[in-house]
Amino acid sequence: MAKAAKKTGIDAHQIREAYIDYVLTNNEPPKSVYLFAKALKISEVTFYDFYASFIAIEKSIWEDLTGKAIAEIQRQEVWSQYSSREKILSFFYGYIELLKSKRSFVVYTLKKATIRFSTPEVLHRAKEDFQNFADNVIKQGLDSGELADRKFLSKRYKDGLGIQFVFILNFWVDDQSKDFEKTDEAIEKGINLSFDLFQRSPIDNLFEYGKFIIRNGKLHEKMGI
Repeated sequence: MAKAAKKTGIDAHQIREAYIDYVLTNNEPPKSVYLFAKALKISEVTFYDFYASFIAIEKSIWEDLTGKAIAEIQRQEVWSQYSSREKILSFFYGYIELLKSKRSFVVYTLKKATIRFSTPEVLHRAKEDFQNFADNVIKQGLDSGELADRKFLSKRYKDGLGIQFVFILNFWVDDQSKDFEKTDEAIEKGINLSFDLFQRSPIDNLFEYGKFIIRNGKLHEKMGI
């Protein structure tokens, strides 16, 4: 890629920006790689040195935005002092703030999804990166005792946050409130609910009590209980 950039004077960033400008101007992708490359005054071969397809460009943009949001919040001085709940909340607030600069592109890519609130192809890598980040945060919460370590269930916590990831993005796309206040509310309510479920509750105590009864069943029979 570096060789191609040096030879042609173009790089991946310039191709991404040209693609964004095209789709936002025309509300559709270029008709072909050939025509897009011709407009950039590069060959198809040079385009393929950087990207395999137009969807690959969109995926890379989402992946870069997600990685940037994660890196930015982890650089905060207070990051190490945050609870796992606060870390996920901080990610979503920071992510939406970052996406504001690309809102038109976000709307374009997500509105193409035929089934809303499912995971469109363009988000697959970005969602995976988020879930890897969330999994590390969850593990810290499990180690500290902030979150309940439930057999078979705790490993699915990241999947629950992955659902929130897609929901919040789609909610923001449709949000018409001032300064996207409704999205902030959706983040707060959705993530707090998720972490309320991840934490220990009376149901866990009931479950533990049920296991105790089962383990000590014969003792209770002898005692006439």
